[in-house]
Amino acid sequence: MLNTPRRGERLLALIVLAAVLFSPPLVLVFDRPATGPSWLPLYLFAAWGLVIALAAWLLEGPSGPRE
Repeated sequence: MLNTPRRGERLLALIVLAAVLFSPPLVLVFDRPATGPSWLPLYLFAAWGLVIALAAWLLEGPSGPRE
């Protein structure tokens, strides 16, 4: 996956996904203290973990034997 021509497009899509996940309107949905406990810390941790995992998956090299 290191030299695929679509790697740049996938990384750009990951950046857009991260921007959407951490945008204030979406973050405020999970920060509702009036309706019980705030889910904000769990949401932020899960979204952060998802972005890191997707970046690692996109940027890691091929796992097969090298020719």
